[in-house]
Amino acid sequence: MAALEREDAFRKIFRLYRRRNTSELSGVIHFRPGNSAVKCAELRIGALSDEDARRAGLQPLEQWKGYHLEGYPGFLFISNPFLPSWQHRWVRQCLKFYPRKPNVCNLDLHMSPDQTGDLWSSSHNQLRNKSGQKHQEKSLLEKLRWVTLGFHYNWSTKKYYKQNYTPFPADLAELSRCVGLACGFSNFKAEAGILNYYHMDSSLGIHVDEAELDHHSPLLSFSFGQSSIFLLGGRSREAEPTAMMMHSGDIMVMSGASRLLYHAVPRILRHPEGGLLPPDLSHPPTDKDPGAHPLTEPCSPQDWEVCSAYLQNSRINMTIRQVLQEGACFPEDTGADTDQITAQASYHQEGSETEQEAKRVRTASDTPGEK
Repeated sequence: MAALEREDAFRKIFRLYRRRNTSELSGVIHFRPGNSAVKCAELRIGALSDEDARRAGLQPLEQWKGYHLEGYPGFLFISNPFLPSWQHRWVRQCLKFYPRKPNVCNLDLHMSPDQTGDLWSSSHNQLRNKSGQKHQEKSLLEKLRWVTLGFHYNWSTKKYYKQNYTPFPADLAELSRCVGLACGFSNFKAEAGILNYYHMDSSLGIHVDEAELDHHSPLLSFSFGQSSIFLLGGRSREAEPTAMMMHSGDIMVMSGASRLLYHAVPRILRHPEGGLLPPDLSHPPTDKDPGAHPLTEPCSPQDWEVCSAYLQNSRINMTIRQVLQEGACFPEDTGADTDQITAQASYHQEGSETEQEAKRVRTASDTPGEK
């Protein structure tokens, strides 16, 4: 009882949505005109050329639908601006290419580089042939919980280090640049990425993204696959958060006064339209490119077989960050061990104090992001 009495306002709402029935979600905000808390946002028309938008798989900027949320200055929600078949491409990148070495993932803690070097190749046949049985052995891709890109976030120290860097994917950097331009951040530079791989029983714990040395640049968040509830609170966990729905293709931008707010994902939900996949992902991708020199190759029907099998019970989120202000350098920090990136991250889990202590002593195979 004493633990419950100390429960802060954010945690109460988090626990509420963890256990609430999907038929009892009337308080969750949907971003569309007519909601009194939602205001249409003006994007920077002309800042992003149609050609650059097409190369990244985005609609012309004048067709985007952006929204502000009352009480949250600096927060911007963009409702699926992707062209047809481009969600397929970015999902394929997240499953086939971004987990490859030299990028880092949770499985590296307890598996050799030979085993984790190409998770796609070791998993695609198993995913194609899934029978739907509950106790079927999971592929390595299904055991994936997070991947870090660029400056690799150290889960132990909750910091980035100059030495702990591998080249950031050029295609994802350009997609992020385009979204930054559209939102008025002309100098945004993608330097670090955390990709989260959720399943239907996953959650993302209450946290603030403050490890970046640059808090003036926005945090960009891209979602693909099944839907989720996102909670956005205040500068203190005593502020009650607002619950909102995120669907496949949606983008969130946290900047300004919203950059350092507490937030969390208590629940993954099946998309509301019915069927195994969201409408934009329910059909195989086409091979048509919307313009010259696209950032990524089309997703083949064979690759989409694997991706669609994975997404039937999963959601992928990419959060892209600028770590350093332009012209800035890392401070000297020689006391941290930057060679070891552990998977024991409270960032991914939010349970009771007893549950969190139990998680701390679990073996490394109990990866973050799943309860």
